[in-house]
Amino acid sequence: MHRIIVSNSMNPYLNIAVENYLLSHCEEGQVVMYLWRNDRTVVIGRNQNPYAECDVERLESDGGSLMRRGTGGGAVYHDGGNLNFSFIVPYSSYDVGRQLGVMQQAVATFGLDTEVSGRNDVLCQGRKFSGNAFAKGSKGRLHHGTILIKTDVQALQRYLIAKPAKLQRHGVASVQSRVVNLSELQPAVTAEGLIPRLVEAFEQSYGKVETLNFDSIASLPEVGNLYDKYSSDEWKYGGWREFSAQFSHHFDWGGVDIALTVDEPTSTFAKVQIASDSLFPETIARATQLLQGASSVMPPSIVDEQNPHILNDIFTLIYEKK
Repeated sequence: MHRIIVSNSMNPYLNIAVENYLLSHCEEGQVVMYLWRNDRTVVIGRNQNPYAECDVERLESDGGSLMRRGTGGGAVYHDGGNLNFSFIVPYSSYDVGRQLGVMQQAVATFGLDTEVSGRNDVLCQGRKFSGNAFAKGSKGRLHHGTILIKTDVQALQRYLIAKPAKLQRHGVASVQSRVVNLSELQPAVTAEGLIPRLVEAFEQSYGKVETLNFDSIASLPEVGNLYDKYSSDEWKYGGWREFSAQFSHHFDWGGVDIALTVDEPTSTFAKVQIASDSLFPETIARATQLLQGASSVMPPSIVDEQNPHILNDIFTLIYEKK
């Protein structure tokens, strides 16, 4: 039987801990929809540099939280006016169109037409109200996304650092101009009102469902361990504070900022850091792995790799500019 969980917590680290617990316990033939909201939080992608994406000091001095998720993609802002959804799906049942269809069908009950655009956005009247990201687990796949309902857009603009190249590529002047709250388009939309419609749309698409108790899952020791991981400074900030990019470029699959330290006696890369909003975090991690200890003169070989075009783009950027 398929399952639904609705969080009663606004703690970002607890919510992501539960999400990752659900992913690690994905079962064949069972799709899970998980709905959750966070207090004031900037959420960055798995490979992103927090200090390039967010005014960390301002966010935290205002009582907000920085959270790094395990999926790729770019930085987003969460508050109580943003509803998040997660689909945890076995490999055999994974279908992004069907999953997004649940969300789009629920939004449509308020009389709002939506469309999927670009790599991971969902638009209403030409403006983005939902961004999505994806990850692979050992037993299934994760697809999660945002739904902007009544988010404080001024706070979003206050904390997120807009990338000029990305904005120029989209032909817009600011972060604020690219996004829209659904309540701005239809005042009747609320998070409390949308949740039961998401549940109904999920049941219509997948059939009979079972509702799980959030507190029972949140209290598990395994979830507690995941909470400690995602709330740790090492996970959130890592070694990014002193990061200074040497190579930067925006490709059709996402942007990259790269910093390299060369061991001169051996002409090899002693330290490699790659920041990226790519939706393929495993490929970015693989690029880092291949470059670590590699020759600084000759790019490493790519053999039987997923997304070789991404690796080729990164290697070309480094070795042609050196």
